Amino acid sequence: MKRITFISSIIIALLSVSCKPEDPHKWNDDWDEPTPTPTPTPTPTPEAKPRYVWIDAAANFDDYANDRDKIKADCKKIAETGFTDIIVDVRPTTGDVLFSSKVAPALKRIDRWKGSSYEWAERTASFDYLEAFIEEGHAAGLKVNAAVNTLVGGYLCPYGLGHEGMVYSDDTKKSWCTVQNRKEGLTNCLDITDYGPRFLNPANAQVQDFVVTLLGELASYKGLDGIVLDRCRYDDSGLMSDFSDDSRKAFEKMIGQTLSQWPSSIFSPGTENLPQNVSSMQKQWLTFRVKTIHDLVEKIEKKVHSVNPDIRFGVYVGAWYSTYYTSGVNWASSSYNCRQEYPWASSEYQAAGFADLLDFIFLGAYAGVDSIHGSSEWTMEGFCKLGAKRLNGKVPYAAGPDIGNGSGFDGGGQEGKIPDIVKTCISNSDGLFIFDLCHIKMYNYWSAFKSGIDAYLKNLE
Repeated sequence: MKRITFISSIIIALLSVSCKPEDPHKWNDDWDEPTPTPTPTPTPTPEAKPRYVWIDAAANFDDYANDRDKIKADCKKIAETGFTDIIVDVRPTTGDVLFSSKVAPALKRIDRWKGSSYEWAERTASFDYLEAFIEEGHAAGLKVNAAVNTLVGGYLCPYGLGHEGMVYSDDTKKSWCTVQNRKEGLTNCLDITDYGPRFLNPANAQVQDFVVTLLGELASYKGLDGIVLDRCRYDDSGLMSDFSDDSRKAFEKMIGQTLSQWPSSIFSPGTENLPQNVSSMQKQWLTFRVKTIHDLVEKIEKKVHSVNPDIRFGVYVGAWYSTYYTSGVNWASSSYNCRQEYPWASSEYQAAGFADLLDFIFLGAYAGVDSIHGSSEWTMEGFCKLGAKRLNGKVPYAAGPDIGNGSGFDGGGQEGKIPDIVKTCISNSDGLFIFDLCHIKMYNYWSAFKSGIDAYLKNLE
């Protein structure tokens, strides 16, 4: 019995080994164990790009200057439409401000188009304009950015309406203004009768101190998400600006020589365009201008972030880089080799690109309504793509059109084009930028923008 039991135990053991389902190929040397199927990793949904709408002070003054309820209602509607950010103009072209400041006067009135002419609009309310936008914008789920017209100090109005701003009310500020190299000779911009903003000279040390202090005050605003510099450039006369004594001294210091003929050593009176053959002196002058703006932006950035390290700091510029040198601005990254495209640009000109100083930048892709697609400047898509090339990945940028003043936009009725504009601009940049809210309201483009933004967001799912 013991022998039978022992033999039975061996047989049972062998059967149990040979029948284990997990070892069917135990003695097959050619067998490769199958690779375990990995646990799928969910693909993250791409983060939605920001969508900004600009709120110009003058164009929206009637609605918001004296009515906080309208600020609240429109912030809610902006958010419901799909925008993520507002950019609130708090220092329009008069140079007076819509926020608390110890160095700049409070804005009391502004000229704006009403019906068929320009009229003055008065501000009588006592609530803090910027604070109201911050509170109501945040309540609606929006981020709030404040924009300032950086280098302006006054405005001469059309239709004989008069003028406004600190350079007109304070006689000592005339020396702060730009001097233009006009055909009739060197002329302070306050003595020019053409209407428009009056610019401050970026090479003037007092102007720089004023602007840096002002932006430091703005950065201290509780809850403000971002600051955007607008018109941080030379005035609208282009290459005719600035030929003041301040600029002459600073330029001579940069080049290490005294000029015997001013300004003709650089440009003859009335010059508005570069000659075909740009002289060495003219190249140095172009570099001086962009370096002056670069250094001012750098000073402002340091001040802003010393006051509030977490606030976002950016600049608005026109996307037409090929001619933006006339404004004395190189908004590209210093890593972008502009010399390949523009032989007059020096290595110092390239180094004065200020994009690397910024947290974000806005490109005005102000092409006409029928110029949405393309690869060159003066198409929205082209502006976006060329912007990417010039910024070289150093700073996020949002781009988009002026939907009220650009060619074909001025009469309204373009809601059918809006979704394509949204798709084109947001697909070819890091965000969408629209100027201005007043045109969305005027032409009732709310649903058109919502449709375009909704379609963009749906494609991310």
